[in-house]
Amino acid sequence: MRVVVVGASGNVGTSLLAALESETSVTSIVGVARRMPGWQPAKTEWRTADVFRDDLDPIFAGADAVVHLAWLFQPTHDPVTTWNSNVLGSMRVFDAAVRAGVSVLVHSSSVGAYSPGPKDPPVDESWPTHGWPNAAYGREKAYLERVLDIFERDHPDIRVVRMRPGFIFKEEAATEQRRLFAGPFLPQRLVRPELIPFVPDMPRLRFQALHSQDAGEAFRLALTRDVRGAFNIAADPVIDPAVLADLLGARRVPVPAAVVRTAVSAGWHLRLIPASPGMVELALQIPIMVTTRAREELGWHPRHSAVDALRAVIEGMRRGAGMETPPLAPDSGRTRIKEVTTGVGMRP
Repeated sequence: MRVVVVGASGNVGTSLLAALESETSVTSIVGVARRMPGWQPAKTEWRTADVFRDDLDPIFAGADAVVHLAWLFQPTHDPVTTWNSNVLGSMRVFDAAVRAGVSVLVHSSSVGAYSPGPKDPPVDESWPTHGWPNAAYGREKAYLERVLDIFERDHPDIRVVRMRPGFIFKEEAATEQRRLFAGPFLPQRLVRPELIPFVPDMPRLRFQALHSQDAGEAFRLALTRDVRGAFNIAADPVIDPAVLADLLGARRVPVPAAVVRTAVSAGWHLRLIPASPGMVELALQIPIMVTTRAREELGWHPRHSAVDALRAVIEGMRRGAGMETPPLAPDSGRTRIKEVTTGVGMRP
């Protein structure tokens, strides 16, 4: 099987390429990225392309399967740019996959595609996917769910899998996630559990996470097993204020959600942080997912706990960790200066 992985140089893409190295049914991989990586995994040839602008047909030629991971989080102040890349670009990927005659399309959706839902009990894959309208991320992920509804109807011969993971972390992605969500003004030396005095105790601050290596394995299984439809992907335990306080050795302090949202909104409007207030709302609105289908039909069992994943990204931020790919480039003074001079929250 020849596999094209779109967005192969990012957090999940690098883990998927590593997982596919030992997959005997995959003989060759085309890794598609906007910028050429220095990292060279086995079986992989790199091609550069912007999914919104470039001709994808030559890249997809001869492919048996496409895994679509590419996603633009920034610029958060320019939703038209993210819409063009994430929604229209994804539609171009799907159309190119049809023209290439692939038999498998695996798309990275998200827990963020789900409509607001309960934190307890958890929901399965049948929960509505209309997103949260105040967050561009939720709007875009939800829109692509509708696009895939039509795609599956029109192309029943293509096996379509929609992966809906929780928050995905690994040490090597820590600098990227610091850039995307915290911005350049978070001092590296302060990312230490002993220096975090408290965590906000909010009733709906409950979310799910998993390690990127386990996400890569889930995508490998979706690619190689004869399955269709949606799969919730997350590790235990659910992360809540009690778990965070235990991980960080901090105390819990009751904080109204409106206070957190106002603080994030102020930082975002002042261009001090890249994360928009809509993302805070999204995190509080998304439901907790049940992952039974992934465990039973994919045979997926995460090797890392959600706490392991969080601990890894915190350690990575402290160390400025990264990889030899442009999205995951390690932290440095030069990269932080570039973040400031090009505009916090702008497209990297």
